[in-house]
Amino acid sequence: MTRIIFITPEETPYGFAIAGFEQLLTDVTLAEERLMLASAENDVGVIIIDERLLELIEEEKLRQLHEKWQGILLVLPTPAGAVPIEEDYLQRLIRRALGYHVRIRE
Repeated sequence: MTRIIFITPEETPYGFAIAGFEQLLTDVTLAEERLMLASAENDVGVIIIDERLLELIEEEKLRQLHEKWQGILLVLPTPAGAVPIEEDYLQRLIRRALGYHVRIRE
């Protein structure tokens, strides 16, 4: 087990590969297949997958992989700002008036 594989969304083609790591680009629909294929390879010791790709993978399958596979599975948290936060009307008014985004907690 010597290889480290990053599984990332297709919209992030640069980054880990530039740093010399093996990077598999995929979309959400193929993420489970990529994850299972990578974990089946004998020389893979660490798989790091982007959190956004876990959307369609059942939690039970991830738990089973974690328990049975000898390697390490890590999940990269979604980068800040990657998931758009909806602004309500009041927040848009405040941002326009102040020129700055203010988050209002309920």
